[in-house]
Amino acid sequence: MARYTESVCKLCRREGQKLFLKGDRCYTGKCSIVRREFAPGQHGQSRKKKSEYSLQLREKQKTKRYYGMLEKQFREYFEIANRRKGVTGENLLQLLESRLDNVVYRLGFAMSRPEARQLVRHGHFTVNGRKVNIPSYLCRGGETIAVKEKSRSSDKLRAVIEANGSRPMPKWLDIDRNTMTGRVINLPDREDIDLPVEEHLIVELYSK
Repeated sequence: MARYTESVCKLCRREGQKLFLKGDRCYTGKCSIVRREFAPGQHGQSRKKKSEYSLQLREKQKTKRYYGMLEKQFREYFEIANRRKGVTGENLLQLLESRLDNVVYRLGFAMSRPEARQLVRHGHFTVNGRKVNIPSYLCRGGETIAVKEKSRSSDKLRAVIEANGSRPMPKWLDIDRNTMTGRVINLPDREDIDLPVEEHLIVELYSK
């Protein structure tokens, strides 16, 4: 499976804002966008007037990078969202938020989405009591996501859950940190998704 293997800090600098791809490092002064708040490359500090297409493209690229996807997979999610009833942009964000790796991250079982994806692939979680190691698995309302029994003794997982104890929990999720169990109460509405994304620009880009 194709995946991005270069420095993820360059992605934040390219988008001009934190995408929180490096976990706790993103909250410190070591964050690359704090130290070098301009795009990478020799022309990174030049100022350019952005066209309508450029704004649409950057919004799409930023959203892809938040959720850690390449173009083909992201386009497939857009096509699914476009076929569903309702607002296409909101459908797209709801699909992306309901991915298992994102739910694991939102529940505070990982410091970043890339770390959550790795933990899911390594089989550390169950959904409704069954092991699921597919990060793109789409969670549904009422499903229970739990740390696998054998993984609950992991000092690293316990430290991460404790460190994320003060992180605000989305209202569409619920967690019991003592049992390392979370539940999807329902799928999120647009106002429940706190990412600074203008999804209508993505719809406009793909609709051309």
